[in-house]
Amino acid sequence: MSTPQPGDAAPEISLDTDSGEPFTLSSLKGKNVVLYFYPKADTPGCTKEACDFRDHSKKFSKANSVIVGVSPDASKAQAKFKDKFDLPFALLADADHKAAEAYGVWKEKSMYGKKYMGVERTTFVVGTDGTIKKVFPKVKVEGHAEEVLAALG
Repeated sequence: MSTPQPGDAAPEISLDTDSGEPFTLSSLKGKNVVLYFYPKADTPGCTKEACDFRDHSKKFSKANSVIVGVSPDASKAQAKFKDKFDLPFALLADADHKAAEAYGVWKEKSMYGKKYMGVERTTFVVGTDGTIKKVFPKVKVEGHAEEVLAALG
C-alpha cells in the first residue's frame, strides 16, 4: 500500500489498545489525531519518541489533539511500556500489521546486512474531519514532538 498523503481520507483503524479495549480511529472525529507508528515498544528510539510526546501532551491537548501510538507489539507489551514510562495516551497493538500496511509504513528494512519487514517510524496528523493533514516520513526522534505541535498550530 502507498502512504496516504495530505488531503486523503485517513484509513480506518480498528485495533486493541494497551488495556485490551477496542479502538477505532473514527471514534476521534472532531479532534486532531497525532497517529505515530513506531517499530518496537521499550527500545531506545521508541522510548525517547514516546517520552517526548508524553512531555508535550498538555500542549497537544490544548491544540484539541489526541496522541495515539501504534506498533506491532501485543497489548501486554504495550501496557508494560505505557506503565513503565507513564505514557498518558493510548498505544495500539498492531500485531498483524494491518494498520501499518494501510498507512504504507510496513516496509522492508535492513540491519546488519539482514533484511526483514518492520515499521518505518512515521507520524500522521489526522484533522478533525478525518483527513490526513500532514505526514512526517522517516521520523528523526530528536525534536519531533515540537515539529508535530508546530504543524497543528
